[in-house]
Amino acid sequence: MEKPLNHANPLANFMRQPKIYIKLPSNGAFWEPGSLEMPETGEFPVYSMTAKDELLLKIPDALMNGQAVVDVIQHCVPNIKNAWAIPSIDLDVVLIAIRIATYGEKMTVPVDDKIDLEYDVDLRYVIDSQMNSIKWDPIIPINADITVYVKPVDYRQITNSALQTFETQKILQVANDDSLPEAEKIRLFKESFKKLTEVTVDTISASIFRIDTSQGSTDNPVYIKEFIDDADKEVFNKVQNHIENLKNQNAIKPLAIPVNDQMREQGITGEVLEVPLVFDPATFFA
Repeated sequence: MEKPLNHANPLANFMRQPKIYIKLPSNGAFWEPGSLEMPETGEFPVYSMTAKDELLLKIPDALMNGQAVVDVIQHCVPNIKNAWAIPSIDLDVVLIAIRIATYGEKMTVPVDDKIDLEYDVDLRYVIDSQMNSIKWDPIIPINADITVYVKPVDYRQITNSALQTFETQKILQVANDDSLPEAEKIRLFKESFKKLTEVTVDTISASIFRIDTSQGSTDNPVYIKEFIDDADKEVFNKVQNHIENLKNQNAIKPLAIPVNDQMREQGITGEVLEVPLVFDPATFFA
């Protein structure tokens, strides 16, 4: 008679444990139903990356299409069930938290592209700064008859836009080939600008979750897309400007670093130098 299998792994206590806990700037708003499991405390446990996670982030195709980032987020923050649905205002905080859990709170960034100096950033400060500064105003009063409501784009939309923009840039590179006939260049330029326009319009449409009018309201994405495609320029610009302002307002602010003697010796002037923080997954976890 076979002995019953013992499913309790004696190594379980030596596997990953949560390293830090974070709250989300969105507080769970704007997520698709079922994509997020909200803890009672509102604080999400964050685990470090495994060797498998790190290898995923070194696969160019998986990085390009976003799948590597999605897999790593879901593995390191198990309460996130569908990372494609993560709103843009939560994305940086989650990625920074995973980096802290894996490598610690310090990250070295280059001070300037032109000089050989680096600066240690405390990523805990960056998370706290984001939590205190992110605000989302969803209401855009267009006129007396129309009010538009917007949400942050999710990671799926961010990735799709990036892929389309990348494809458009490749078309432009081909169009700059001097060996091409002028007519072919013009055709490629027109095609690329059309694609860029479609990316912009699709992003704006995806950001709208409801429109109220004096004739009624709708949250139907098809109707919203039809409206944006055929709206007056002034209406479109008002929505686009509001979304751009929110994006800029909620972006991670550059670090203000006091200029020291070593920096001045290498040509840095002024009293304070602003160092941008860019969290590109391709280099952020390197």
